Amino acid sequence: MRRAMATAEVGDDWYGDDPTVNRLQDQVAEMTGKEGAVYLPTGTMCNQIAMHAFARAGRFVACEATAHVCGPEATTSAVLSGIAFLRIPAPRGQLTAELVTRALEPDPYDVDVVDLVALENTHQVGGGTVMSVAEMRAIHKVAADRGIPVYLDGARIFNACAVTGADVADYAAETDALMFCLSKGLGAPIGSVLAGDAEFVREARRLKILFGGAWRQAGIAAAAGLVALEGGPQRLHEDHARARRLAQGVAEVLPGSVDPHAVETNMVFVDVAAAGLEVLEVLDRLKAEGVLATTVAGKVRMLTHLDASDADMDAALAGWRRAIG
Repeated sequence: MRRAMATAEVGDDWYGDDPTVNRLQDQVAEMTGKEGAVYLPTGTMCNQIAMHAFARAGRFVACEATAHVCGPEATTSAVLSGIAFLRIPAPRGQLTAELVTRALEPDPYDVDVVDLVALENTHQVGGGTVMSVAEMRAIHKVAADRGIPVYLDGARIFNACAVTGADVADYAAETDALMFCLSKGLGAPIGSVLAGDAEFVREARRLKILFGGAWRQAGIAAAAGLVALEGGPQRLHEDHARARRLAQGVAEVLPGSVDPHAVETNMVFVDVAAAGLEVLEVLDRLKAEGVLATTVAGKVRMLTHLDASDADMDAALAGWRRAIG
């Protein structure tokens, strides 16, 4: 990746003439089956541009109650777009067509109007859980029957593909637009891509400039994204196996804190409160033992990725045993 970045042919992406960025966007459009794509610095910017394009101020975006768009991004959406969220609680973050059908029942007073259904796959707070193509298709039909577009926050969609065996284009076909991250599991240092039809992409490029995302010689970063797409998706099953191994080891240290069988992808959430421990205290203990983790939804969150080896799993579990023992 660093060699590709160092030798990348670049232009000025503000004007759309960076050849490496354009090659990346064309490749993403082809692999998703969409008419076009926009390369952006972050997944959050992808989400914000998409919601601004689809939802009008004073309207709702319907999403799962713990989705990223209505959690860490909620205030951003309020400032940039004036939208609110219709939060739909779902077990382990997994929406169903039935839940969405009930949520989209029209307001008899025509005050609360939903402009967009936003899905998240894999679902982070749910534990890295995976939605099937069939369920997305059913949800898409429910929304389409009501004239409401569907957007996919597919930050880790390739992790979902690794579990289901589906192609990213299969998921993309059940959306009006989607995004995915080139960082995270695919291993690029930065960047996400937003894809959709030609009209959506035209508006997304306008909003990219409006929101301050018109980076200049972005081909330097896009080159890493192209490398990430070459081999990144094919090796994600390794991350999933390491995550299950990590979960099994932590379950032995703290029985009842994590269910290894519930680990579907590369995320491990540990409920240390179930063992009578404070999350922040555990994070401090782990840090002292050389294990860096974060907290999400009141649990310790750990993720496996391209740079986390089998030896790192051994070291992490040894750190857990020292920290808790």
